[in-house]
Amino acid sequence: MNTPLIAPSVLAADFANLQRDIELINNSEADWFHIDVMDGVFVPNISFGMPVLKAIAQHAKKPLDVHLMIVDPDRYIGTFADLGADVLTVHVEACTHLHRSLQAIKAAGMKAGVALNPHTNINVLEDTIKEIDLVCLMSVNPGFGGQSFIENTYHKVIALKQLINDKGAHTQIEIDGGVTSKNAAQLVNAGADVLVAGSFIFGSANPAETVANLKALF
Repeated sequence: MNTPLIAPSVLAADFANLQRDIELINNSEADWFHIDVMDGVFVPNISFGMPVLKAIAQHAKKPLDVHLMIVDPDRYIGTFADLGADVLTVHVEACTHLHRSLQAIKAAGMKAGVALNPHTNINVLEDTIKEIDLVCLMSVNPGFGGQSFIENTYHKVIALKQLINDKGAHTQIEIDGGVTSKNAAQLVNAGADVLVAGSFIFGSANPAETVANLKALF
């Protein structure tokens, strides 16, 4: 079994002590920072925008995995590249011209990610999978942290892995939502490469130890 990348979700951090929590992730065994940008339109919540991301980027020593839960994400591709995003993920449900969006993300020097809501079938990626560096499967309904995991996600991971292999793609599979030490191994066994965890990490007594314990499962 491969050791997955662990990407703590900054949405679950203590915003009053954001620098402290970023340093904590820097000094932990975590691999990426997962940053959710929400507009209150595509999802029923507003998280944070460019100024906060700029502040995170100044202190983060690990790649920034930026997940845009917004309408018309194409408008901001250049902005997020300038802010230091390493991976930029857009929702398939928010992109009228997904292929064009993927090309624009790559042209701006970032890895191109595509997120799917729980109800969206992975078949929509059949024609673009070879262009996609990362697929983010939402394993909760997007918009709020702390939700419980949707069990159908395991089947989606297996089907997506099959699609990636069938097409000869090199796409990574990321799971976002409700990830804990209880389901991490089963997700990786199914084919997941990156695990996003928010409240499970930041809500624990010792977040760095929680990350280490997740890593130790593999």
